[in-house]
Amino acid sequence: MSAANKISNNKATPDVEVAIIGTGFAGLGMAIRLKQDGQDSFVLLERADEVGGTWRDNHYPGAACDVPSHLYSFSFAPNPDWSRKYPTQPELYRYLRKVANDHGLYPHIRFNSNLENATYDEANGLWRVVTGSGDITARSLVMGSGGLAEPKLPDIPGVESFQGKTFHSSRWDHDYDLAGKRVAVIGTGASAIQLVPEIAKQAGRLDVYQRTPNWIIPRNDRAYLDAEKTLFRKLPLTRQLHRAAIYWGHESRVMGLVLNPKLMTLFQKLAEWHIRRQVKDKALRDIVTPDYTIGCKRILISNDWYPALQQPNVELVTDGIREIRANSIVTADGTEREIDVLIFATGFYATENPIADRVHGRDGESLAHAWRDGEEAYLGTLVNGFPNLYFIIGPNTGLGHTSMIFMIETQVDYIARLLALRNKAGGKVLEVRPEVQARYNERLQARLGSSIWATGCDSWYKHKSGKITALWPGFTFEFRLRARRFNQQDYLID
Repeated sequence: MSAANKISNNKATPDVEVAIIGTGFAGLGMAIRLKQDGQDSFVLLERADEVGGTWRDNHYPGAACDVPSHLYSFSFAPNPDWSRKYPTQPELYRYLRKVANDHGLYPHIRFNSNLENATYDEANGLWRVVTGSGDITARSLVMGSGGLAEPKLPDIPGVESFQGKTFHSSRWDHDYDLAGKRVAVIGTGASAIQLVPEIAKQAGRLDVYQRTPNWIIPRNDRAYLDAEKTLFRKLPLTRQLHRAAIYWGHESRVMGLVLNPKLMTLFQKLAEWHIRRQVKDKALRDIVTPDYTIGCKRILISNDWYPALQQPNVELVTDGIREIRANSIVTADGTEREIDVLIFATGFYATENPIADRVHGRDGESLAHAWRDGEEAYLGTLVNGFPNLYFIIGPNTGLGHTSMIFMIETQVDYIARLLALRNKAGGKVLEVRPEVQARYNERLQARLGSSIWATGCDSWYKHKSGKITALWPGFTFEFRLRARRFNQQDYLID
């Protein structure tokens, strides 16, 4: 008889107490907390062959983070030796592998285990998880797969007929030589503004297809001095003060994003100055200047995007794409541009993530069906109808102003305390009450309605219904305080 069929107190005994999906910051953070709490019965299920999540997958040329290094790292695993103010992808990838190794997580990881299906077994109070490398049962399931994990491709007529080389920015093929090639990049968002300046140095010709321009501010980056790194290492208080200064500086942006959008005028003037300073041609300035208030879409940082667009081998194309042919792209005005390589810098499924189709709660309802009108959860962590299921970077936990690691650590702590609450109450199953989730989200959406993100632009922050499902409308310390205010009556425990 398998472990899953041994009955104790009318509930089956699972293979592990906790199964964690993903090994990025979220999954690793949760696993470390479980170990700290003395829980060793857990497994991390990872679809790839190494840890790292976003920072393993996104290794395109120029990939880097737009949050400073000392804030975009675990508070309990500081790195005094960050090379730069803003970390690059290789450095973040090394950091995550080191964290996993230092905390003894590798023995708990099942690599090449892509989540194919997770179904809640109500009779036995456990989750039945199916992966590409085998099945497993768990009392609790923690989704640490991230909000930006599944690449999104545009629906363009004829794309399947293209005969040249093609890939998404998060699936970069480094073996393919771009030197001298005719390259097309679709998209001008966060990935594109990093990779375009790099590949412009190699491509024979580079066409960049822009649907909507983004507001971009200067990237105030620099290398840390050896003296600074020594100081951070030998006097940890200096590093902590440096981190605190970065945190509060970024946190102040909430004043304009949420509390009073008119305050974003100062940021917009900085972005406008950045355009005037770097773009001399008035026609190009008009093309790259957005017509929405800064902050409505993600604010980007770059010093080399505008210069790259003005290179002689680069053309910024703003006409819509009518169709893709075997070796070319045809725009709405009838112009046909021949290409050898097609690169999609089109982002990810921030809403309607395909993974929601693979998760089924009470009565077999899929998470995708439960979220058909827009994703929602209680504190971005719990969804009624899906007992013992916990999200890290769930609905409305994204940020437009600071480090997601702060939110991840907050949710990890919240989940750990929920598990302890359930155990203390002698239960096997925990879920949020439906009225608690509904009340929380009504208030959340009311706050979002007066934020900068609701000022009219179309962004990946929104579900197709228009509901803003990606972002937290407030200070991150406010989210942490809310998660720490614990009312047992908000939960159903069986």
